[in-house]
Amino acid sequence: MRSRVDTASITGALSALAMTVMIGCGTGGDTGAQGGDGRPVAASVSSGPWEGAGSAGGGGEGAAAGSGGAGASAGSGGAGTGGMGAAAGTGGMGTAAGTGGAESGGSPSTEPGPLPVALALSGDVQGVHDPSIVRAGELYHVFSTGPGIAIRTSADLVHWSLAGAVFSATPEWVASAVGDVDALWAPDISSWGGLYHLYYAASSFGTNRSCIGHATRDSLQAPESRWLDHGPVVCSEGTDYNAIDPNVVIDERGTPWLVFGSFWSGLKLMQLTLAGAPVAGTLTSIASRPSTAIEAPFIVRRGEHYYLFASFDTCCAGASSTYKIMVGRSQALAGPYVDRLGNRMLDGGGSRVLTSSARWRGPGSNGLLRAGESWYNIYHSYDADADGMSVLRIAELSWDTGGWPESGGP
Repeated sequence: MRSRVDTASITGALSALAMTVMIGCGTGGDTGAQGGDGRPVAASVSSGPWEGAGSAGGGGEGAAAGSGGAGASAGSGGAGTGGMGAAAGTGGMGTAAGTGGAESGGSPSTEPGPLPVALALSGDVQGVHDPSIVRAGELYHVFSTGPGIAIRTSADLVHWSLAGAVFSATPEWVASAVGDVDALWAPDISSWGGLYHLYYAASSFGTNRSCIGHATRDSLQAPESRWLDHGPVVCSEGTDYNAIDPNVVIDERGTPWLVFGSFWSGLKLMQLTLAGAPVAGTLTSIASRPSTAIEAPFIVRRGEHYYLFASFDTCCAGASSTYKIMVGRSQALAGPYVDRLGNRMLDGGGSRVLTSSARWRGPGSNGLLRAGESWYNIYHSYDADADGMSVLRIAELSWDTGGWPESGGP
């Protein structure tokens, strides 16, 4: 279960929004323009700050892949046509197989590509927890835990500005269903059916008296457009699970599903209607741990597999956090998800994607973004050089010859 971010250690000139950040999880993604080196096209990105060297472009996936890539017009890595990427956090279809080799057909490349690296972000990136991202028009939008759900925007994935909040006040239903809360947790943004769908959690530390709410909006760009809240989708009081940390994935038939969960009996999957409401009788378990320390699920479809990302261990302890990002995959959305060694995530399995460094502690609550032919890992981490402040992090993500994700960072 997640707790409030400790604001006692927060220093510097931060907004009141950042200082009251709570936690949860989940992210979406969307497509964006792409430069020749595999990075998003934007003024200052191709020559702007990046942590480390190299890019995600050389072995990227797309219609015309480079060396080690696979696509409709492949280079030395062979061709494959069954790839699918994530758009707006929905698991939407792409047109090419994965980095470094063919996902369906062709031969994997034997030439190593450049290692993924983290972007050196600037602007309003402190105080961000549980980021979820989507691109609308010329801007990327990050939604994160906070009073009313904080919003930040960027034209290039590097420079970020605070852009208000989703709600000016907590929706009225929350007080009766959950109790008084001063922040909403772990928003997930996605898009289907001509609407943006935002799922978010309301809860308090140490309890599963929790609910996941749902709001929609037809445009993130038109100033006259407003969020319409639809109330709770699922609540967990009196059950053996915890209804926080939502994420939406769209299956190969175009059906939306909600994945969620934190501690208790683990991660759950539930079908949604095309309007985003729950379908009765569809709840199923997809991951758990004997220690129960698993939360923040995010599912993306790529090639023949669905990939389930989750955060293991301890969140929200500043620089002492032991959070880490793990992954498993399955050919069926409902599982079973297994790690690189074949261990089931229902039995506590999972392969490591990202863990702490000397400075960046407890990376977690992640999601993926596909921008052109490049992939990015979006998450928060705690900065040991800033008294354990939670910070937005974005890193390049590549796929190895076996089809497993490799993230830059932390």
